Amino acid sequence: MAKLGKRAKAAREAFAGKENVTVDEALSLIKTNAKTKFDETVEIAMNLGVDPRHADQMVRGVVSLPNGTGKTVRVAVFARGPKADEAKAAGADIVGAEDLMETVQGGTIEFDRCIATPDMMPIVGRLGKVLGPRNLMPNPKVGTVTMDVAEAVKAAKGGQVQFKAEKNGVVHAGVGKVSFDADKLRENVLAFVDAVSKAKPSGAKGSYLKKISLASTMGPGVTVSVESATGNDPA
Repeated sequence: MAKLGKRAKAAREAFAGKENVTVDEALSLIKTNAKTKFDETVEIAMNLGVDPRHADQMVRGVVSLPNGTGKTVRVAVFARGPKADEAKAAGADIVGAEDLMETVQGGTIEFDRCIATPDMMPIVGRLGKVLGPRNLMPNPKVGTVTMDVAEAVKAAKGGQVQFKAEKNGVVHAGVGKVSFDADKLRENVLAFVDAVSKAKPSGAKGSYLKKISLASTMGPGVTVSVESATGNDPA
């Protein structure tokens, strides 16, 4: 087993015995123990009582974090003519049609979000096996297949986060940077949890929000009280 460094050992000791703490306590632990030289991302993981293999238990959605993610999001848009011009004017990093399809098919994917106008979907559909596993496939349910490409680009650049339950029922995302003020991180966490809560599928049975954890990129995780994360903590 690899020997833990001083930083990792100190962080684990600080987190030892801390379970089901409040959001504020979790964020304080994370911010205090993030000692790397780069600005780590604060990540949330939510274990849900669903089986995404069943269509009526799939959890998927989008949320605009009130304080952004702190991450520079590269946006690609499949569009032609005036809509392509709108996308460029809104700040899209890559805009194209067949040429962009060929670039992606060739293995070059230099973007974090993909948007398309509806008429482009026959082209984008050919990229399902490439974009799908990376959660980059445009989807009207999360607003990435739209005629309002300018608004979609601005939303993606402004802190909009997509989420989708993995096969084991876990949803995870980045909700800010360690350098953010604790209050701003808290607002982002609560907004994300609220969005996932509202996305509860019709087929979900029993307990829906089973476990919530927060961590920094390089730090240990800490479980958060569901009551605290949903704003129902009497404290």
